[in-house]
Amino acid sequence: MAELYDGPIVDAHHHFWDPQRNHHPWLSGSENIPFRYGDYSAIKRRYFPEDYLADAGAHRVVETVYVETEWDPRDPIGETRFIHEVAARYGAPNAVVAQAWLDAPEAAEVLAAQAGFERVRSVRHKPGGPSRPEEVGQCRSLMSDERWRRGYAELARHGLHFDLQTPWWNLAEAERLARDFPQTLLILNHTGLPSDRSEAALAAWHAAMARFAGCPNARVKISGIGQAGRPWRAEDNAWIVRETIAMFGAQRAMFASNFPVDSLCGSFDDIYGGFKRIVADLPGEAQAQLFYHNARRIYRTVPDTLRPAPVSTDLRTPA
Repeated sequence: MAELYDGPIVDAHHHFWDPQRNHHPWLSGSENIPFRYGDYSAIKRRYFPEDYLADAGAHRVVETVYVETEWDPRDPIGETRFIHEVAARYGAPNAVVAQAWLDAPEAAEVLAAQAGFERVRSVRHKPGGPSRPEEVGQCRSLMSDERWRRGYAELARHGLHFDLQTPWWNLAEAERLARDFPQTLLILNHTGLPSDRSEAALAAWHAAMARFAGCPNARVKISGIGQAGRPWRAEDNAWIVRETIAMFGAQRAMFASNFPVDSLCGSFDDIYGGFKRIVADLPGEAQAQLFYHNARRIYRTVPDTLRPAPVSTDLRTPA
């Protein structure tokens, strides 16, 4: 009998920010960049744990994983200091995916510094590349750049994972990366970004994901699957969720909110309630892996108590 999961949740991918105080090129100004969900003006505001807890509502989020927010690239360590101050006050996030530009001259030094923070477990640097499937072969992403790969090679030295945000048509490059660096866990963000829901595009997404899932060090976050101009609905996303779990197995996939970004598509309850309904027929152990155990294990979360802070909270970027 199908039974909705009602246990604890570790949200494997979310953000906190204050773009008016801390510079984020894509959030702090009046102009918007091209974005897969369209106009994102609604999220160009302070978003802190008290806002997140209000959004989470009755869902039992007990730990979270913070992912870098494209903070000012001149100051990657500043973001990590900032988010550790947030964690000290609020008890979350419990693990951090930090910023590091792997092709920068100082990449090795930045990675060493990031690894020294208590909650840093992974880094992210979006590798760019072809913006459409038709462009594959005409250009490559940074995953094929030798200088970037030298930076990537430093991750294993520090026991860091890599969070990869790239669309599915670049996953052949990700496969090579995973196989060339087998000691580094490669965590695909946002389910490979299957935004085109045509039959042909979904078939191509599935084939690329299946090949990537064949890499033993590959993991996936089921998140970021909203559609521009459409409310988030379980019936629109169920096939993608179930096929992803089938390809990776319940032990290598994690659910995540991508809040506040995915608030552009639906409420926290729309998304997490949808996930719960989609997998309600799976064994309880598999559901607990997807919602809780996998994220705790993969990101080695720091035990703490997620809590609202006093109204007078005033976190500033360290000098």
